[in-house]
Amino acid sequence: MTRNSRPLAIFDLDGTLADSGHRQRFLERKPRDWDAFFAAAPDDPPLAKGIEMCLQAAEECEVMYLTGRPERCRRDTLAWLAEQGLPEGRVFMRRNVDRGPARTTKLEILRRLGRDREIRMLVDDDELVCNDAERAGFRVVRAGWAADRSEAMKDAQEREGRT
Repeated sequence: MTRNSRPLAIFDLDGTLADSGHRQRFLERKPRDWDAFFAAAPDDPPLAKGIEMCLQAAEECEVMYLTGRPERCRRDTLAWLAEQGLPEGRVFMRRNVDRGPARTTKLEILRRLGRDREIRMLVDDDELVCNDAERAGFRVVRAGWAADRSEAMKDAQEREGRT
């Protein structure tokens, strides 16, 4: 079986594999401190349930990562994934100037990937992303194992298109 014929398992990062709860305080300020929020990402503790699911999925699937983090966070993100012992895989990140809702950005990428590959599952904690992906016919695993996202985080994901 060639690499390209393996089904895809696509994992979100924040709230799915990485516990970003300690960073949410930077979004509760006015104005929101996005630089500090993303600068603290390398210190995210791993979420055991998400890590375990990702490692299991890698046995049958090619793992890819789909995050609302901006491209400028790529180096820190790749280092964090490696530190957790997660499978190497393509990482889709938001363009630095992209301010669209996470659900829109992520669904566009899922549709593009799904044109010629089976997407076995999307694992994400954002309810709006999950709802839209399910409506589009994708199998979704809702990552409910992280602490609740703050209202500031939810607002940032939907209205500010920052994560």
